[in-house]
Amino acid sequence: MKKNSGFTLMNSTFRGSEGFTLIELLVVIAIIVLLMAISVFGLAGARESARDQRRKSDIETVRSALEIYRSDCDSYPPNSGTGSFTFGGAMNGKNASGKCLTTYTYMQKVPTDPGSGTYKYNQTGGGTGYEICSTLEKPAGGAATVTCGGSSSCGSVSCYYKAVNP
Repeated sequence: MKKNSGFTLMNSTFRGSEGFTLIELLVVIAIIVLLMAISVFGLAGARESARDQRRKSDIETVRSALEIYRSDCDSYPPNSGTGSFTFGGAMNGKNASGKCLTTYTYMQKVPTDPGSGTYKYNQTGGGTGYEICSTLEKPAGGAATVTCGGSSSCGSVSCYYKAVNP
């Protein structure tokens, strides 16, 4: 043994640090990335189905408000003009006097489509009926498009879901 400045130098073998090698870390990272990629694609279908369910639920909520509106106003709201409604806006009464007052709010905020489409409303039969249409991201296998007011367009996409007055 040699003495040098108060330190003892010994012949010893070098021991590597106790941890993971670079290859082991790269393999683990690759597996995590692969699992994340699979989950992203797997969840895309679930998100589409959830938006479709929301569309159907929104339309049923609007249907309920339309039925209350009809019971007060004796007809469904027109497509445009006094007493009409817009998706994203409110649904109010149509008369300044009587039992269907403009101060009555049947729906504070009419829902809008959660995706890139739009909901479409069409009064039929001179106020005795209506149609509400929506697109679906995952229409049932081979589902045909539906028409609302003579058109099958729900914004930039085709309509696949339709609800009419009971």
